[in-house]
Amino acid sequence: MFARAATRTTTSLVTKRGFHATRPRMSSPYHYPEGPYSNLPFDPRKKGFALGYWAFMATGFLAPFGIAVYQTSKSAE
Repeated sequence: MFARAATRTTTSLVTKRGFHATRPRMSSPYHYPEGPYSNLPFDPRKKGFALGYWAFMATGFLAPFGIAVYQTSKSAE
């Protein structure tokens, strides 16, 4: 009984609104009229972006290991 009611409710909600035909609302804070990537502080379409990105990520990943090696190799006083 409950399964039929749930199916009927779900089917009626889906048929009321076709999501593929719904126009996006540009008034929300998550859509920018200038287009995608306009809200980022960097430009991912530039030529050297990939190199800078991976250098930043490698630095953040390797810094703790370098600090640990430095701390353990210091002479104990």
